[in-house]
Amino acid sequence: MHAITIPEPGGPEALVWAEVPDPVPGEGEALVEVVSSAVNRADVLQRQGFYNPPPGASPYPGLECAGRIAAIGPGVTGWSVGDEVCALLAGGGYAEKVAVPAGQLLPVPDGVDMSVTAALPEVTATVWSNVFMVAHLRPGETLLVHGGSSGIGTMAIQLAKAVGARVAVTAGGPEKLARCAELGADILIDYREQDFVEELHKATDGAGADVILDIVGAKYLDRNVQALAVNGRLAIIGLQGGIKGELNLGALLNKRAAVTATSLRGRPLAEKAAIVAAVREHVWPLISSGVVRPIVDCTLPMPEAAEAHRVLEASKHIGKVLLRTPTTA
Repeated sequence: MHAITIPEPGGPEALVWAEVPDPVPGEGEALVEVVSSAVNRADVLQRQGFYNPPPGASPYPGLECAGRIAAIGPGVTGWSVGDEVCALLAGGGYAEKVAVPAGQLLPVPDGVDMSVTAALPEVTATVWSNVFMVAHLRPGETLLVHGGSSGIGTMAIQLAKAVGARVAVTAGGPEKLARCAELGADILIDYREQDFVEELHKATDGAGADVILDIVGAKYLDRNVQALAVNGRLAIIGLQGGIKGELNLGALLNKRAAVTATSLRGRPLAEKAAIVAAVREHVWPLISSGVVRPIVDCTLPMPEAAEAHRVLEASKHIGKVLLRTPTTA
């Protein structure tokens, strides 16, 4: 098969479409013929040499895919050759084939084109596990999403609105904020021009956010705590603004607030399977009914992954950037 390889870490040009050995499904795995994959920030970090795959994972980038099951490994039940699926991966999505633990497979939701479902596994698993399984967002509460126009952000807006929460977002510029509003965001904050703590307090009569989903990390840590409501929960899922910050424990104590930080890629298989099962139970019906939908900015041929990375790094996109394998492009 062919896959995007990274012979040496570097810029987008480090991504090379090359012939590589076919994967073989092991115990509890299915082999998926990939139709499409999606680009995530973690892929950029891997390309740069900062985020190696966990032990035993495919060396190729790509944390999600859509396609058809081509073979079933020993011990797999509930899936058959030919099933159309999408999948959460620890790597290997930028390839024509990938071996996937069966617990990380999802059926294609009703009414959604199979190739587009590559935009779903990583964002639905990330948002559901952090916002709902860890931070326990409830109807009537306020969720603040940093990066509201990103793949994570566009999914978080929709899921929070679907359960009856109020949603505040930060994004860069009127166009991105307008798209967030179309998805249901109630409070729109241009982080380039406005202070999100001040604007959030204005919009909530000083209460703040019950849950904050943060992709920035250290740069926003103190201000996120300021923005939290009493009994608020801060869920950190990204470090785009650095890895070390000062935490005001006094402010946290006064608000009886909590800070959590999670990643998805390196979790044990059983934990990933539990998250995927929860997504299938709670999120998939919302997608099948049209209440929640994948937001795709653009789709490029997989051999042009370098250009897809340039699109992501330019941060002008809204939603997900997809890659299609050449046989389906």
